[in-house]
Amino acid sequence: MRQFEGRVAVVTGAASGIGRALAERFAAEGMRVVLADVEEPALDIAVRELREQGRDAIGVVTDVSDAAAVERLRDAALEAYGAIHLVCNNAGVIANSDRPSPDGSRSLRLWEQEREDFSWLFGVNLWGVAHGIRTFVPVLLQQEEGHLVNTGSELGLLTREHYGIYTATKHAVVALSEVLARQLAGSPVGVSVLCPGPVTTRIGLAERNRPGREHEAPGAPPARRAPAGAIEFMDPADVAAQVFEAVRDDRFYILTHGDAYDDAIRSRMEGILERRHPARDAS
Repeated sequence: MRQFEGRVAVVTGAASGIGRALAERFAAEGMRVVLADVEEPALDIAVRELREQGRDAIGVVTDVSDAAAVERLRDAALEAYGAIHLVCNNAGVIANSDRPSPDGSRSLRLWEQEREDFSWLFGVNLWGVAHGIRTFVPVLLQQEEGHLVNTGSELGLLTREHYGIYTATKHAVVALSEVLARQLAGSPVGVSVLCPGPVTTRIGLAERNRPGREHEAPGAPPARRAPAGAIEFMDPADVAAQVFEAVRDDRFYILTHGDAYDDAIRSRMEGILERRHPARDAS
């Protein structure tokens, strides 16, 4: 996309973290922004603060795991603004059981996870993207130019001992995005996949919005600083700046932390070609 002023962006997971930063950046570029999130109080605050800055924005409470809710989001955006040019399928969650504990001990192994953990993560992280593709791509194709951004993760390119369900969802998002980019080649709609490393967000508190578990401990507080020697946490605004540039320049892969993961990605790809056992691969 080359034109942003006056055009319309829809961002899911927009009440906090990367989603909110994306909404703020696109609004700063002159876009009219539709913010979607399942957390209504935080969504209301995000919309109000954008409007106080003189931005044109609306909020739509949306559970992206529900296809009908995503369709209602599309309809609300079209009713308010008459068109949609940019869509960020950004909403994402992680289960407490899928993460290492604060003391660094292991997360639950895949066969120890509850079925509901799989359902919740796949529902939001993967089905949310799938619903976004099915719902919004036909609208984007009606515009003279458009773009769709799916939020994956660096764990959509790698595997580790922890984050098993989350990793599976993000690998699927990357694969869907690659296929979609091939299918839309030659059309006026571009595609990007965002694969962030550590970012200062509230995803560690995602259980606060988990259906039926809202009153349980939400998880670890969002990290503010990486341990010594680890990859540094990035500010969401810096991620949003990279996404804007990728949309403007029609760039597909957005790896937020430069070449920080290149060696691990290369090792994994070489491991596949060499038929190495994953447990013996350094990645």
